[in-house]
Order: sequence, then structure tokens, then C-alpha cells
Amino acid sequence: MPMVKILLEALLAFGGLYLLLIAGVALGQRGMIYHPDPTRADPVEAGVPEMVPVPLKAEDGWPVSGWYAPPRSAAKPTVVFFHGNSGTVGTRAFKARALLDAGYGVFLVEYRGYGGNPGRPSEKGLYADGRAVIRWLVGRGIAASRLVLYGESLGSGVVMEMTRLIEPMMVVLECPFTALPDLAPPFVLPVLARAFMLDHFDNLSKMAGLTAPLLVVHGDQDEVVPVAMGHALLKAADTIKDGVFLPTAHHGDLWDHGAGEHVLDFIRRRMD
Repeated sequence: MPMVKILLEALLAFGGLYLLLIAGVALGQRGMIYHPDPTRADPVEAGVPEMVPVPLKAEDGWPVSGWYAPPRSAAKPTVVFFHGNSGTVGTRAFKARALLDAGYGVFLVEYRGYGGNPGRPSEKGLYADGRAVIRWLVGRGIAASRLVLYGESLGSGVVMEMTRLIEPMMVVLECPFTALPDLAPPFVLPVLARAFMLDHFDNLSKMAGLTAPLLVVHGDQDEVVPVAMGHALLKAADTIKDGVFLPTAHHGDLWDHGAGEHVLDFIRRRMD
């Protein structure tokens, strides 16, 4: 009996510590997900002088911004780029440079809390930011069917939500995840992750409704978002789709391993 008592006390102590650990993760979860950089970048300094800053306001009143340059001709689509959970539009200017050089229009979206914008990022907030940008572009006479939605990592979650709002010309997902709770630390049970996480960005559940051509680009060595998630999303999509899985690429270096060429080729082929 004393041994049983000791085991029960040990289990209770372990359970208590585990619950405290889970509580700590739950309380600090958004700090773990979003790493906003408050730096307000400049298009000229970033190497895209033709892009102009665009100040907007989401439906909940919070400012959202971005950089925009129109396509060279009406025959070219506009790429709406939603970046990942850190950095700013300035750190993605090199991707915009390649797209602009190909003649495409580009809108680099800057979320609330990032790039000098006030506010704090959240799933609901980023969706509102995305809708504000889409409304602005459509209001300028750019049809939704001429928009290529490009989501990088966390931005893939915003893109997939936008596909429920419009039918874009194409969708490009770079190192996308199935759902945010699937990326919870290993010690967090999946059922707990889905229960306590405030933001889900459930990309996998939205794949069945996707009608636009899809490109998934992922690095086989991705240490942040397992490449298996990219494969799962591609498999779930019931549309025209391509997958590019780069053997030596990690999470943030896909363009160093040729992802840009694959993206440009995909857009070019699907325009024909």
C-alpha cells in the first residue's frame, strides 16, 4: 500500500506539473506564433522602387497596409502575397522583384502589428486584413479571377480563408501547414492543442472547397512545418495541382533552392 500511495502521489504531481506546463503554453501561445517586426520598410531601399505604400483599414477599424505595383499589361495577373509569421514586407521584396520583373502586378500585404502597423495579430485579425486588401484590389477594377493568392507559411492560412471569399486565378502555398494545432509542441496532446489554441488556420479542412489551380512548394528538410503537411494538403485538393518538394531546402530558404523559378513557371503555364 505505501508503494501504491507513492505512485499515486507521483502521478498526481506529474499531472499537476503537466497541467501547469500546458497552462503556460496556452497563456503565451500568440507570442509563440506571431513574431511581428515593427520596422517600417521603404520600397526604394528594399529594391522595388516601383511599388507604392498603400494604407488601408480593415472592417474592424485596425490599419492594414502593403506595397503595390500594377501589372505591366491587362493580360498579366496580380500576385497578392501574404508573408509568414516574422519579418516585414521589406524582407520579402526579393520575391516581389522576381514577380515584377516577369510583368506581374504585386501586392505585398503587411498585417496589423507588423511593419509599423498598430494592433496585435490574430487569426481573426489577419483574415480581416486580407479581406481589406482583396476589397481594395477589386475596387480598383482588378477582377478576382485575375488574382494569384500566394501564402508563405502562416500566410498560407490567410490565403486559404480568402479562397472562401473569392475564386482566384491560382493559389500558391509555400511551406504550408495542415492546421496550426498540428504544429503544437510534441508534449501537447493533439486533443488539447485543438481545445486550447485560440488560432487554428485550418487549411486542410478548406482544401476540399478549392477550385483554383494549386501549387504547393515545400522543403524536404523543413524543421518548422513538416513536409508531410505539404503532401497532405496537395493530396486533399481536388483541383488542378502541382507539387514541388525541394530535397535540400529548409523552411525559410526555398527561394535559395529554386522555388522562385517553379512559382514563375507555374503562373506562366496556368495563364496559357
